[in-house]
Amino acid sequence: MNSCYMLRAIKLAENGIGFVNPNPLVGAVIVRDGEIIGEGYHECCGGLHAERNALKNCIKPPEGADMYVTLEPCCHHGKTPPCTDAVIESGIKRVFIGSPDPNPLVAGKGVEILRKNGIEVIENFERASCDAINEVFFHYITKKTPYVIMKYAMTLDGKIACRTGKSRWITGEDARHNVHVDRHRYSAIMTGIGTVLADDPMLDCRIEGGRNPVRIICDTRLRTPLNSRIVKTAKDIRTVIATCELNGHQPYVNMGCELITVSKRDGHVNLQKLMSELGKTGLDSVILEGGGELNWSALSCGTVNRVQAYIAPKIFGGGGFSPVSGAGFSFPDESIKLSDVTVKNIGGDYLIEGKVL
Repeated sequence: MNSCYMLRAIKLAENGIGFVNPNPLVGAVIVRDGEIIGEGYHECCGGLHAERNALKNCIKPPEGADMYVTLEPCCHHGKTPPCTDAVIESGIKRVFIGSPDPNPLVAGKGVEILRKNGIEVIENFERASCDAINEVFFHYITKKTPYVIMKYAMTLDGKIACRTGKSRWITGEDARHNVHVDRHRYSAIMTGIGTVLADDPMLDCRIEGGRNPVRIICDTRLRTPLNSRIVKTAKDIRTVIATCELNGHQPYVNMGCELITVSKRDGHVNLQKLMSELGKTGLDSVILEGGGELNWSALSCGTVNRVQAYIAPKIFGGGGFSPVSGAGFSFPDESIKLSDVTVKNIGGDYLIEGKVL
């Protein structure tokens, strides 16, 4: 029993970031007589799971060895056969499992099958660290809606733009690079029609080897310009327009956009309904990069799970352009509160993030 092997499995699992969604990140390490003889991770959605990759990569026979795996082995037929079958057939004698799998198709059944076949199972081994890498998966598999990260950049005096509306750039290059790392990590990015009209953004991922997120525009009255950069590139990058407008869809469809029609909430796209629809399409996570109104709508209807605030050591002055606007709360004790808050210095800017309670 050695924690370093599970920590190694976690590091392996993280190699799948951005490529396995909506599947979990999983790593596995096989150890015999104090030597790592095989290791692997879930590399892409539809590909071999971590356990099978670790067994495939063994440099010595795995009979009698220990396996350290970050998530309970699956026991059902999906895009790949059950991992429990492979573990049993390999002759592995002991399995250390980090996180239980909340998927109803697994949920304790994988552990039960291994034990029934004479394999010793140690559960919850380095569980906190293993749980941390699959926050998105655990939410998606239990709630059936995407995990939503609200992200914005602002100055020390709380401005997301100057009085002229100009906002490029509030933060430095390192912080902006980190944003693109997250665009690779998460499945989709969402903004509002106001941002599209003001900035004509691409909402793509600009890191080497990165994967572009699905782009989602909340456009209640379907005002997205057909000559906007997002629409013109919709055949290259999956683009979804969420609207309450029933007519005028075809020109966007012709350009390669997908349209989702949902009901209104407070005069805008009903974000709760939209998240439910997005979940049905397999999108497990969304970065919300909108303006103050969209951010307020998302927070007030309870769809935000995490907040990321990039803060630059600058002061713009003036009024308006808050990262969260809308009606706001009447009293301080009504405010939305965060837990597990962390602060990180990124190239002189600061990223403050935490979970929404």
